[in-house]
Amino acid sequence: MNFAQSEVTAQVAQIARDFAERNIRPHVMEWDEAQHFPRELFREMGALGLTGVLVPEKYNGAGLGYEEYVHVLKEIGKVCGSIGLSVAAHNSLCTGHILQFGNEAQKEKYLPLLAGGEWLGAWGLTEANTGSDAGNMQCTAVKEGDEWVINGTKNWITHGISGDVAVVVCRTGEPRARNNSTAFIVERGTPGFSGGKKENKLGMRASETAEMIFDNCRVPDSQRLGEVGQGFVQAMKVLDGGRISIAALSLGIAQGAYDAARKYAQERHQFGVPIATFQGISFKLADMATEIMAAELLTLQAANMKNNGLTMTKEAAMAKYYASEVAVKTANEAVQVFGGYGYTKDFPVEKYYRDSKLCTIGEGTSEIQKIVIAREALK
Repeated sequence: MNFAQSEVTAQVAQIARDFAERNIRPHVMEWDEAQHFPRELFREMGALGLTGVLVPEKYNGAGLGYEEYVHVLKEIGKVCGSIGLSVAAHNSLCTGHILQFGNEAQKEKYLPLLAGGEWLGAWGLTEANTGSDAGNMQCTAVKEGDEWVINGTKNWITHGISGDVAVVVCRTGEPRARNNSTAFIVERGTPGFSGGKKENKLGMRASETAEMIFDNCRVPDSQRLGEVGQGFVQAMKVLDGGRISIAALSLGIAQGAYDAARKYAQERHQFGVPIATFQGISFKLADMATEIMAAELLTLQAANMKNNGLTMTKEAAMAKYYASEVAVKTANEAVQVFGGYGYTKDFPVEKYYRDSKLCTIGEGTSEIQKIVIAREALK
C-alpha cells in the first residue's frame, strides 16, 4: 500500500480545511452552546462536493474514493466534531445505503439531491430497546397490497428532525428470525412520518440527534431498497464503510486536541521555561503523536481496502475501535496539559473531550468492535 498522498487527495483535504476554518470555526462554541444545527451549512458544502464525496459524478457527486473521504472528515473533525459527525452520517449512511443498494430509479431520484446538499439524509436502525440487538427491532413494516405500512420509533438518529429523506430499516419478519428486516426510503412529508424528541447531549451538540416516529406511515413498494429480508445484511455492509468514517472523524478530533495541546505547551511558561520542556508534558505529546499516527495508518488501510473492493469488516472495526479510543485518550490528555484552563470553555480542548466520547459509542460501541474483530480473527 502506498501511503503517499496523491495530488487530488491533497487538494480535497485543502478544500475541506479551508471551508472548516472559514465557515465553521468562528461559530463552533456558539452552535455548541445553543445546540444549533446549521442546516444551511450543508448546502454550502454541497457546492464543494463535500456532501457527495463518494457519489459518482453522473449523480452530481464528487466521484472520489475513501481516502479522500477520510481526509475530508479528518479536516472538518479537527475544527468541529459535531459538523464532522453530520457530514459522516449524511455521506456514509443515508447516501451510502442508497448508492450501494438502490436501484437505478432510486439512485437517479435521490443521489443528486443528497450529493448536492439540497437534501439532507438520515438513517434509521437503532431503537430505544434494540441498539446492538437489531434483530429484535420493534419498528415494523407490513405489506398491504402495493404498499408497506410502517409503525414504530427509531432513536438516536442523526438528522431525525431535519433530514429531508431517511433510509429506515424495519422488521418484516418474526423477532430474531433470519432475514427478518427490510430497508425503505421515506421522504419527509410522508403522512405518518415525523420527527420526535431531540436529545440533549454531552457532546456533538451541534449535530442534531432525534427520534423518528412512524405512525401508520404508508410507502409504496417502489421505496423498498433491495430484496425483502435483506435490510440487516445491507445495514452491516453500510456500517463497514460507516466505521471508516467514524475512525476518520476520531482522527480529526484527536488531531485537533493534540494541535491545541502542543501549541499551548510551547506558549505556557512555568519556572521560566515552556511547559513543553518538562518530561511529564513532552511524554504526553509523544504518546499522542504516536497513537494518532497509528490510528491514521489503520484507517487508511481500511479505506484502501474499501476502495479496492476488498472485504474489510475486520479492518474497519479495528480502525474505528482504535481511533475512537485514541480520540478519547488524546482529548483527556490535552485537558491535562492545559490544566485548569482546559476545564473551561474559553479553550478548545474541553469540547474535543466531550465530542470524542461519542466516537466510542456511535455505529457500534468499542465492545461491539471487539466482538467483530474477534469473530473475524477466529474464522
